[in-house]
Amino acid sequence: VNETPTNIGLSNASVSENAGANATVGVFTTTDIDAGNTFTYSLVAGAGDSDNSAFNFSGDTLRATSSFDFESKSLYTVRVRSTDQGGLFTEKSFIITVVDANEAPTNIGLSSASVPENAGINAPIGTLSTSDIDAGNTFTYALVDGVGDDDNPAFAILGSTLLAVDSFDFETRSSYTVRIRSTDQGGLFTEKVFVITVTDSNETPTDIGLSNVLIAENAGPNATVGTLSSVDPDAGNTFSYSLVAGAGSTDNGAFSISGNTLRASNSFDFETKSSYTVRIRATDQGGLFTEKAFAIAVVDVNETPTNIGLSNASILENAGANATVGVFTTTDIDAG
Repeated sequence: VNETPTNIGLSNASVSENAGANATVGVFTTTDIDAGNTFTYSLVAGAGDSDNSAFNFSGDTLRATSSFDFESKSLYTVRVRSTDQGGLFTEKSFIITVVDANEAPTNIGLSSASVPENAGINAPIGTLSTSDIDAGNTFTYALVDGVGDDDNPAFAILGSTLLAVDSFDFETRSSYTVRIRSTDQGGLFTEKVFVITVTDSNETPTDIGLSNVLIAENAGPNATVGTLSSVDPDAGNTFSYSLVAGAGSTDNGAFSISGNTLRASNSFDFETKSSYTVRIRATDQGGLFTEKAFAIAVVDVNETPTNIGLSNASILENAGANATVGVFTTTDIDAG
């Protein structure tokens, strides 16, 4: 007499994620007291049938209908019926495990993509991180060839930190591009291009100019000497000027500054003193400054003679035509 089968076995109860549609899970067998019986298998309703729809049969082989994702769901339950050639059957529930597979990282992050100019050699720019569907993966980072690798030699990576190999200068160049690869412990990787921005920093002015270093004598109080200007790597900076103590400040007291104009406080006299030295500071809007000494020359001006002298003011009678009376001399502040 044909007897009911007693048990169902499954050769394998796991499948790798991303295995693809109709990937094989395992092969079913049936325990039956009747030798030589044949069996058909089907997914049936009942306890443990929650995920029947995710599977299908091909003969005695259980298959995953679609590709599974471990991170979305890692356990499935199915209820299977084994029916012998006589129509007798048994049923059993199975738990199918999805096996996690290493998957490629999907993105690279950089905590900061800017660095101040003049930050120095090997200044840190930012920390690299990786997006990966696999929890707990570890990553190594490298600068690699490819689109966007133009400035790779200007950078280095230490662990997960992107570094600037040399100190950058905003005025020379303010933007760089690098291509970075993140590789997980299984050798899978992703790559991304980053634009690194150099931010402008206030830099110290480097020089002071004076449009004129000559002043005519007798020009009067507050006569203009010249206009001050500054040399600074930063475009658009503004400057204030002042007379300061230091080398070359000997004659600061004889001058004043109005805005960016150097003036003589009093009228100068070439014959009394023909050269003055002042020390000037140029300070930018951020408080950084430079100083420079200037020599101011007083230009000699022809001045009106002040007196006439006569060596003799008498003459003898009958001295004759063209007889000499005396010799004239002139008093004049201008020598020669």
